[in-house]
Amino acid sequence: MAARTIAIYGKGGIGKSFTTTNLSATFSLMGKKVLQLGCDPKHDSTTSLFGGISLPTVTEVFAKKNAVNEPVSVSDVVFRRNIPGFRQPIYGIELGGPQVGRGCGGRGIISGFDVLEKLGIFTWDIDIILMDFLGDVVCGGFATPLARSLSEEVILVTSNDRQSIFTANNICQANNYFRTVGGQSRLLGLIVNRDDGSGAAEKYAAAAGITVLMKVPYNSEARDRDDSFDFAVKLPEIGEQFRRLAGDILENRIKPCEAKGLDFEQFIRLFGDVSEDEPVPATENELFGRQSTVAATTGSGENTPNAEALRMAACIEQLPETEQAVYRMAELEKKMPGEIAGIMHVDEESVITLLSNARKQLARLFFET
Repeated sequence: MAARTIAIYGKGGIGKSFTTTNLSATFSLMGKKVLQLGCDPKHDSTTSLFGGISLPTVTEVFAKKNAVNEPVSVSDVVFRRNIPGFRQPIYGIELGGPQVGRGCGGRGIISGFDVLEKLGIFTWDIDIILMDFLGDVVCGGFATPLARSLSEEVILVTSNDRQSIFTANNICQANNYFRTVGGQSRLLGLIVNRDDGSGAAEKYAAAAGITVLMKVPYNSEARDRDDSFDFAVKLPEIGEQFRRLAGDILENRIKPCEAKGLDFEQFIRLFGDVSEDEPVPATENELFGRQSTVAATTGSGENTPNAEALRMAACIEQLPETEQAVYRMAELEKKMPGEIAGIMHVDEESVITLLSNARKQLARLFFET
């Protein structure tokens, strides 16, 4: 029987490895053979699972073997830990990736899966494969289990901060896209980690059509256990929640979500009032010529204006009176078009037109002089 495959996605640092590790431990305690697959270039998903040991990664093993023209074997990249009191050993793999700044992490994920598929990963005698994935699905490599339906199911991990929820929304939308082109991965729901009771993640989940599977409150003792390479599920209040979730997964009591996700405007409006103002474009003149123009026209500063500044000042003097006035207010006094319109008793569109004409004339006058 093929292993059940679940991809767990979340923003870096949000606790997806904590979640994956404790879910792996729970399945093992329930008598299931579990493989935890770390899919992050940091290759630290299985660190707590293996008591602080950093496992050799598929990326580095493949590079070494390839250099001497030797094939990679299962024993080179798959490791087992027998834990006292656990009914089954736990297996671990780290895909790994390039060192910081030395390559594409997503490409490392794709190559790692190629190696594991050649080793027959999806035919091994394993009950559950949990894939611990970085939530940056902008890069196609991190979307591999969704794009190729390597994971039957997807769980999102977030907290109540906007950035981690935004990442969860991106993953939801990515999965929706891949489903339109034949993808089969089903979204089970969302886990709120370090829940502070604010309800932000639950508000998002309701709007996006995503089921909240579990809420794990911040617990300093759970954090200490994780930091010391132990399992938080040994704490009764944490263990009970993970057992309930694991049981629901095994018994297929969780109905996959038909989540639509949210577009950017819908998402951002969940968190407060959004300005209706259009972004104000910067001008070439303010970025390249403002300082010299100010020096030439105001005479401020201790330094003598240079020849270009003086020439620009002379060009401004040649502008028609109205355009000259608009230009000075906009570029030298830094007034906004709406403010200038009020002063001159004209509409804002007229001010923008006058300012555009003034800049064009200045460019012609300056370079023809």
